Amino acid sequence: MTFIRPDAARAIHRLREALVGIAILILGALWMFGRPGLLQFLGYPVTLIGIVFILIGIQRARFRTSDDGAGAVQVDEGQIIYFGPLTGGATALADLERLTLDRNLKPAHWRLDSPGTPALLIPVNAAGSDALFDAFARLPGLRTERMLSEINISLKGGQNQAVVIWERAPLRPAHVRLH
Repeated sequence: MTFIRPDAARAIHRLREALVGIAILILGALWMFGRPGLLQFLGYPVTLIGIVFILIGIQRARFRTSDDGAGAVQVDEGQIIYFGPLTGGATALADLERLTLDRNLKPAHWRLDSPGTPALLIPVNAAGSDALFDAFARLPGLRTERMLSEINISLKGGQNQAVVIWERAPLRPAHVRLH
């Protein structure tokens, strides 16, 4: 018997890092404004750590979607592996040339292009796809906020087009913008 509604449990699970950050922030604030002493000085860095956890938790929560999609994703030592019902494959993060969010497919899919291999298509709601956030964050020059805003557009049923999120070496001239 559970006392938490399933929707609330999913929201708590989605925001887990931010909620831990709030708890750390409260602890740091209690120490900062408590009795003078050693804990008061430790309260400042603990409060800062709590703020960092909240910010990171909000970003991760925006990246997470439901994990009821087709297939499963595994990220292991720089290798992204997708096990799907119809397709699947693997690509090394170091070999990745382009990361695209393809909103033409339902649900939206991540398209990972590497030289010499066919593109790896991963649904955004595949099981374990939240591990892709950390993998994509390692890509040099990736703009995380832009990636998150493009995901939110696709979840709201916005534009149906493929959007290049990151490229190692742009194939377009430098004066042409992506958007």
